[in-house]
Amino acid sequence: MSWRELLPPWLVIVAGLTGIVLLCISTKDVPVAPLRTKYGIVLDAGPSRTILFLYQWTTTKANKTGVIRECSSCPVQGLGVSSYSDSPQKVGKSLEPCLNWAQKEIPAEQHSQTPLYLGATASMRQLNLTNPILSDGLLAALTVALKSSPFDFKGAQILSSPAEEAFSWVAVNYVLENFFKYDWRGQLVPSTKGMAGVLSVGGTSTQFTSKVEEENQAPKEGVRLQLYGQTHNVYTHRCPCHSTDQLRSRLLSMLIQDQRSAKIVSNPCWPLTYSREVQWRSVHTVPCAASDHTSDIPAPEEVFNITGSSNPTACMRLVQSLLNSSSSCSFFKSSLSSVFKPLRTRFLVISEAMDFMRETVPSPDLGQAVNRLCGMSVKELVKDSHTNLDRVANYCIVSAFILHLSTKGYTFDFDRPAWTAFQKKMGDASSSWTLGYLLSLTNTIPQDSPSFLKGIEPGVWSLLLILFVVLLTGSFMRISYRVMVKENSFSNRNSSVFDDN
Repeated sequence: MSWRELLPPWLVIVAGLTGIVLLCISTKDVPVAPLRTKYGIVLDAGPSRTILFLYQWTTTKANKTGVIRECSSCPVQGLGVSSYSDSPQKVGKSLEPCLNWAQKEIPAEQHSQTPLYLGATASMRQLNLTNPILSDGLLAALTVALKSSPFDFKGAQILSSPAEEAFSWVAVNYVLENFFKYDWRGQLVPSTKGMAGVLSVGGTSTQFTSKVEEENQAPKEGVRLQLYGQTHNVYTHRCPCHSTDQLRSRLLSMLIQDQRSAKIVSNPCWPLTYSREVQWRSVHTVPCAASDHTSDIPAPEEVFNITGSSNPTACMRLVQSLLNSSSSCSFFKSSLSSVFKPLRTRFLVISEAMDFMRETVPSPDLGQAVNRLCGMSVKELVKDSHTNLDRVANYCIVSAFILHLSTKGYTFDFDRPAWTAFQKKMGDASSSWTLGYLLSLTNTIPQDSPSFLKGIEPGVWSLLLILFVVLLTGSFMRISYRVMVKENSFSNRNSSVFDDN
């Protein structure tokens, strides 16, 4: 028997052996993550209003924490939940329109799997201190209303101030991709950037929130969070005397005492020609009012005419003296040796005044931006703002306060793209805690079990593919050759028959 006749059986034998080798090669279970979208609802029961936030994420997690993709919201009509303290039975009714909206946004088959949370903040904290029975009644009424919804209600609670600020810190660092980032393949990888801090300048207080570096020295009032496989100890320091309202009152108190003999008190931090009559008792509040001048205090009912002179340099000197006074926040004096270490942290500033400055006088140099803002006329301020003039007139004081902190070693992030990304994803910065709250809770939400496929190493797969291609090509060529030989043999045989005839 010739080798040509033995070749086809040998090819079959080799193909069989290849199949056996393929079966013997170790394989891996390759998970195929389901792409189903999940939903979560957080109700922000704030001081003046309630907002329903609807978040979406895929079932894929990054080190046990969810990766939230989209956010939409529904403002609840009416005032905040604390305003229903006299009629708690009505508070549930106020939420119905937004709950109905959420039912339309979420597929019906996922209603029962969608977690629903409610977090109450400042006004409910205050009500809980002054009248805990009323606050408990409101929470009970909210619980009854939300349990009747088709969603998976997880509870209603009053957030502590440190917890609210810690969750806002989570939201800021999440949006800025400080926990993780996407690489060029679109996959999640750990971020090499450090965590940012948050400086929030509000009407009642100013808060510095940042991660504590030394875990064993974390303050007791800090919040411990587990996110993306890492533990974060987050601490917030509150400075009530450096809120927007208190900075204004302290500044006016100082000006009145310095210029009491003058008929008109000049305020270099107010725009030119802007003026207001101010009663002494309205600005001299204890303990935040500047009290370095103890002699010749005006009578409580005495009224002063204060007019703006728009002098950025003089305004900066006044703000500096406020921060150096005895009523200044102790945080600024002890921060250098504190475990909080704010001077090593880059802060994102959340403030109405800074939002306005970013929009109207954008500049990479903070000092130049503050000088331009403090030098704007009443006409320019009104033209560029949708807020009433009485609030806009105090933006210079707040911006000068932040500029002064920057000269003391604090680093603030005024990167426009970063802030735009934050506002695009968060919208109302005062509700940013809802994103951080839900992110921390995704650790407790079970992940869907992925399906698996069998897989082998890429190099082995390539080798087997080449081997099969060679065998198939050889078999095809052999079959083609045998067919051609038979055809030629048949043709020669027929030619011989015709020649004999």
